[in-house]
Amino acid sequence: MAQEQKQSAPKAPEGRPKASAAINIVRIAGRDINGNYSIVAALRHIKGISHSLANAIALLAEKNFGITQTTTIGSLDEERVEKLESLIKEPGRFGVPAFMLNRREDTDTGVNAHNVGTDLIVKTRQDMDSSIKLQSWIGYRRQYGQKVRGQHTRSTGRTGETVGVTKKRIQEEAKKTRASGGAPGAPGAKAEGGAAAPAAGGAAPAQPAAGAAPQAKTAAKEEKKQ
Repeated sequence: MAQEQKQSAPKAPEGRPKASAAINIVRIAGRDINGNYSIVAALRHIKGISHSLANAIALLAEKNFGITQTTTIGSLDEERVEKLESLIKEPGRFGVPAFMLNRREDTDTGVNAHNVGTDLIVKTRQDMDSSIKLQSWIGYRRQYGQKVRGQHTRSTGRTGETVGVTKKRIQEEAKKTRASGGAPGAPGAKAEGGAAAPAAGGAAPAQPAAGAAPQAKTAAKEEKKQ
């Protein structure tokens, strides 16, 4: 009896990770984050949280709520996610120093705060509109699309007609003018001696007769002797 051949599933190539059945998505601070990320990696995906602030929040979460830094964000229950979100929105209340916050001494409230996500976008837009309304130097430059942090504007940040393009156009127009009006006898063309030739229909300038100047000098000297 011939041996029956067993059909087996094809093996996946080595080095390729196995596909997971489903990806756990966690929504925190208005952002959908992959649940396989650790706490620090997940916090860095939120707008307004830097690398240093993410490490500080992760340390405070481990100290206050018992959430270790190696814990994946998808393994947290709703209660711990809410605690972590409160820490993200008000980090100064849990001991984060003021220099790590992005809104120190707010113009409206005068307190140190930290904005993330859409709140950061809205506050930034309001600050820009306020500076334009007050017509401060920064607001004036923002209104006309110029740089506001002291950058050079000669080579970059041009908004109008550039100097190089204007100079090239002027040179091309000058070449055309010389080609068309540089022929002898043309209106405004220069003569060989350097003087401008008279325009068509115009009277030639009166020139003194040859020898008139020496005769006048001789007559003046004779009058002085008398």
